[in-house]
Amino acid sequence: MVTKHEKIIQYIESLPVGDKISVRQIAKDMAVSEGTAYRAIKEAENRRLVSTIERVGTIRIEKKKKENIERLTMAEIVNIVDGQVLGGKSGLHKTLTKFVIGAMKMDDMMRYTDAGSLLIVGNRSDTHEAALKAGAAVLITGGFDASESTKLLADELELPIISSSYDTFTVATMINRAIYDQLIKKEILLIEDIVVPIQDTSYLKVNATVEDFNELNSKTTHGGYPVVDKHQKIVGIVTSKDVIGKQENESIDRLMTRNPITVTMKTSVATAGHRMIWEGIDLLPVADEHGVLQGVVSRQDVLKALQMAQRQPQHGETIDDLVKNEIQMSDDFMDTVVDFTVTPQMTNQFGAISNGAFTTLLVEAGAQALKKTKRGESIVENMTIYFMKPVQMEKQVRVVPRILNLSRKVVKMDFEAFSDDVLVAKAMITFQLLER
Repeated sequence: MVTKHEKIIQYIESLPVGDKISVRQIAKDMAVSEGTAYRAIKEAENRRLVSTIERVGTIRIEKKKKENIERLTMAEIVNIVDGQVLGGKSGLHKTLTKFVIGAMKMDDMMRYTDAGSLLIVGNRSDTHEAALKAGAAVLITGGFDASESTKLLADELELPIISSSYDTFTVATMINRAIYDQLIKKEILLIEDIVVPIQDTSYLKVNATVEDFNELNSKTTHGGYPVVDKHQKIVGIVTSKDVIGKQENESIDRLMTRNPITVTMKTSVATAGHRMIWEGIDLLPVADEHGVLQGVVSRQDVLKALQMAQRQPQHGETIDDLVKNEIQMSDDFMDTVVDFTVTPQMTNQFGAISNGAFTTLLVEAGAQALKKTKRGESIVENMTIYFMKPVQMEKQVRVVPRILNLSRKVVKMDFEAFSDDVLVAKAMITFQLLER
């Protein structure tokens, strides 16, 4: 059964790219309250189906595939630079392929400006019109206006002309930062990247019996299955342990674990892995926001995905990446030793290494020490750190991790950190192991 909310999302998705929508229009077209329409439009915005711009409205934009996620629409550019749309509003759904900074003579500028480009330039009216005729959108910096003839041309060609109060350097930096953030998002593995889709998922109905479980188990050899009601909503999960020794005609409804842990398509694989370890489960049902089954992920799927992600090249750098790039591994007798240089990006307001960077350093040092034991992936369960002395910018830190206790599921490690041969911190970290 599809809810009103989901019907509105599907309706918005069916609209042509470039269409303008409003709460009142959606409420009227779908015969729902304006509150319901508003919530659905906000959800559509989260799913990148629409973009809302002040003084313009909400526009249906093209939903980008993950491999093209770093491309921004003109509507998103308006929001990034706090811009005002002067003309060409009907072209806000179009995608930006590159941007050109107009810091040269017009003829030279036009050599780099073509269809799909965004020309970033000041108050040069002749350049604005030349760019529009070349098929490019225009972003005017410094808060300047465009001529009336330029605005009419923008409307006619359906190419946005945008004004921003920021200067050219700031605007280019803001757009670059947005693209960079998109690259980082692109690299984060989500459940949607590894899910076994619903058409390939084995599951049981709530009125099934142990006999039905055994039949399904003999076909698939899986150790557990989601249980759904007549509306395909997840109501439980049942495993081989639940049915051992039970009568063939006994109802699954009485044996299953109710209200199981679920994840959504947008949950990160790392989060799912952490939950599986913490709860000691091997199968996670994937549900939409209404609890309808969309697929499953197994512990094996999560482990493979995490291992694959570590081998992929990075395009966008997070703080964790910056810390890992500064790490140098070596061995001192039996101990693993991690050497590290404190860079300016990793300091706090006092010029000393920040707590976040230091925590990442310890966790990575522990992970490197664990690799020697040939164990699987690990996730931090708890951590205690004793900071004794601050470590200043551009100083060297040496971290020595030592395994105190290693079992099949848990590792306890002790850490000592030195700078200039002086003990600056001690820590104790417990890792949970994610094994096959």
